[in-house]
Amino acid sequence: MNETQWAGTVREMMERFFKENYPSLQARQGAKLPYAHEILEYHDTAAKTRNMIAYETDLLVIENKPSGDWVPRVVIECKIDTVTTHDAIAYSEKAIAHKRVHPYLRYGILIGNRKHYPLPGRLYRHGFYFDFMTSWVGFNATSVEHESLLDILVEEVQASRTLEEMLYKSRSFKRKRYFVFHKPLRMKEMGTRKPKDTESALEWVDQ
Repeated sequence: MNETQWAGTVREMMERFFKENYPSLQARQGAKLPYAHEILEYHDTAAKTRNMIAYETDLLVIENKPSGDWVPRVVIECKIDTVTTHDAIAYSEKAIAHKRVHPYLRYGILIGNRKHYPLPGRLYRHGFYFDFMTSWVGFNATSVEHESLLDILVEEVQASRTLEEMLYKSRSFKRKRYFVFHKPLRMKEMGTRKPKDTESALEWVDQ
């Protein structure tokens, strides 16, 4: 199974979850998302001619609006087996490029068929602009891996909505008035053995 085929199976899993629980959300594979918006000409003080440049995303979670519009919420870059230092740097740069155009966007990486649990240290060192990183031992997720990814996606969609509100509704009288903004570091340790498919993320304990 190559990366494109594997990403397709992940998208199908995400789509089933969204349809059952969050019907306004949708997972797309290979969608292009702008990372630069060039202005070629102005008329007086208004931009007249524009040129958008886009990167293809492995997986993109969007939120559909009743009006027919949609908002990009979460990008997931997909790799299998391993991630090189070049991969980590390149994907991290893609993340910040996309976030310059969509400052509320959340960005992560999923590694499949890792064969063991620890995330590669090069991701910690070079993945500056990832909001989350996760890996699966095989191509198919165990219940622990499945639950963890879906929990992350739900949290990241909500984080995207909150950031959008903070950025674009700061002058609204009905806005939420925050007095603390804090980004904690959260990790999940899996230990050395592979969890059973019947175990949930809360039940899993390394023996």
